[in-house]
Amino acid sequence: MAVEETARRVTKRRVRTRANLLDAAFAVFAAKGFGRVSIEEVCEAAGYSRGAFYSNFDSLDELFFALYQQRADLIAEQVAGALALDGPGLDVPAAVDRVTEVLLLDRDWLLVKTDFLVHAARAPEVARTLLEHRARLRRAIADRLARTRGEAALPAVLVDAEGAAHAVVAAYDGVTVQLLLDGDLERARGWLRQLLTALLTDGSDTTV
Repeated sequence: MAVEETARRVTKRRVRTRANLLDAAFAVFAAKGFGRVSIEEVCEAAGYSRGAFYSNFDSLDELFFALYQQRADLIAEQVAGALALDGPGLDVPAAVDRVTEVLLLDRDWLLVKTDFLVHAARAPEVARTLLEHRARLRRAIADRLARTRGEAALPAVLVDAEGAAHAVVAAYDGVTVQLLLDGDLERARGWLRQLLTALLTDGSDTTV
């Protein structure tokens, strides 16, 4: 029993250490940018030694991807949840409002994600994993939109729910570039709301 209890304490401590390193890395990466941060800086921000770092991650690349995966999975879950709140039907304007709020709450995350995109563009294996995440996010959106068949018609130009999901992600990507440059969160929310409403309906409800 004593051995099992010790093992549980070690496991909990390891989980806590890993979580603290990820949180510290997120703050440092958001402030300085990936490629401008050392392992020592992450350790200092988290209050741990290099040994603690290497017991959890082999490199900054591995830590960065773990951080990205953590945040990306959370966002995918939030988007799917926002789209699922209407039950069998989909109130598009209300769903657009909810999705817009989820996607644009954290400018620091957008900075970190953009750094990761540039990093992935130069690393084929990382790029493949990033593409897999984007595909999962599109599937979550497409699955929810597909349930509106017979309840709310999508514009014919989008062809189907998969096409609509691609359009939603593309609109988000475009608006977040502007957000990163001007820092105007409310304006970005407004533009994204207009774009998504126009894409997913006849575009008549575009009031910001």
